[in-house]
Amino acid sequence: MNFFYILYSSTLNQYYIGHTSEGLDERLRKHLSNHSGFTGKAKDWIVIYFEEFETKSLAYKRELEVKKWKSRVRVEKLINELKK
Repeated sequence: MNFFYILYSSTLNQYYIGHTSEGLDERLRKHLSNHSGFTGKAKDWIVIYFEEFETKSLAYKRELEVKKWKSRVRVEKLINELKK
């Protein structure tokens, strides 16, 4: 499976938006490992939202769609819709 996902760090009070063809657990483990990327700034990332897609290109397309919003309010609305 391929995933579009949103991570959240309470330390940074920020979201990270991405996609992967790996499992979500493996991808999260990589985000939490020592690296110099954006998610390397904190060690408390959690998967707060995800969607499954048949292909990697569809997951990537969804990532780009959400990133284009450039709106924390819209991202939080998407996350909160899942909780209903």
